[in-house]
Amino acid sequence: MPQTLSMPPIQSANKPTPNFGLIIIGDEILSGKRADKHLPKVIELLKARGLPLTWAEYVGDDPDRISAALHRAFISGDVVFSTGGIGATPDDHTRQCAARALGVELALHPQAKALIEQRMRDLAAEQGQTYDPNQADNLHRLNMGIFPTGAEIIPNPYNKIPGFSCGHCHFVPGFPVMAWPMIEWVLDTHYRTYFAKDAWLERSVIVFGAMEATLTPLMEAIEHDFVGIKVFSLPSVDHPQYGRHIELGVKGDPQAVAGSFAALLKRLEPFHLKLGPELVRS
Repeated sequence: MPQTLSMPPIQSANKPTPNFGLIIIGDEILSGKRADKHLPKVIELLKARGLPLTWAEYVGDDPDRISAALHRAFISGDVVFSTGGIGATPDDHTRQCAARALGVELALHPQAKALIEQRMRDLAAEQGQTYDPNQADNLHRLNMGIFPTGAEIIPNPYNKIPGFSCGHCHFVPGFPVMAWPMIEWVLDTHYRTYFAKDAWLERSVIVFGAMEATLTPLMEAIEHDFVGIKVFSLPSVDHPQYGRHIELGVKGDPQAVAGSFAALLKRLEPFHLKLGPELVRS
């Protein structure tokens, strides 16, 4: 019998809040047939709850690559959302690859079966037909409820066809109208304890006439002196308003940001650089 992969807990003494990751699956994204909308939306959904997206990965409809990506997700200890590939057509591999990565079997989830059957009854009623559970199309649709053993369902408010969770990894359809409310449900149901809407702040200043290499020692010193603060620089060569410049700033806990940003401005003075407006984001 296959062995269930032991997944690490998402919480530890050194990292009370988990990292959040996103895997976007589908050849249609990589080929350009469809533009990805999930990445900006997931960033938005997390940010509204005071949480950052730590990483994202795009994967085509290749079972080996999907299995490898999901294996990394399962052992990472991160909270991971995976979009796409959970249907029942030949190019849908995510359910099978999740089971493969975990080393478990696939099985029809009883609650998913009930929800799918209810959806089929609803469709039959809408079309003025009698629901036949043994009809070939209806039997095929049940494949969408075959999940890795031990999975839990994610309700789908759009059409009742559920997604599923395996530990801290959560699988939703590729359709935004379904995926986004399902991701919100997962966040609000399972991770509310980590919400910190006022625990993050970013302050920066527009710097003209500087090179990143020249400012790197300053940036390293700020991070060294203010533990937990991240310093960032975003260079631009053709900004419509500021032209060539660097946006230099700090981000992290609001109380720590105040002191570190003041130190950043102070340590910029010896460079005699022209500074533009200051920016604040939360």
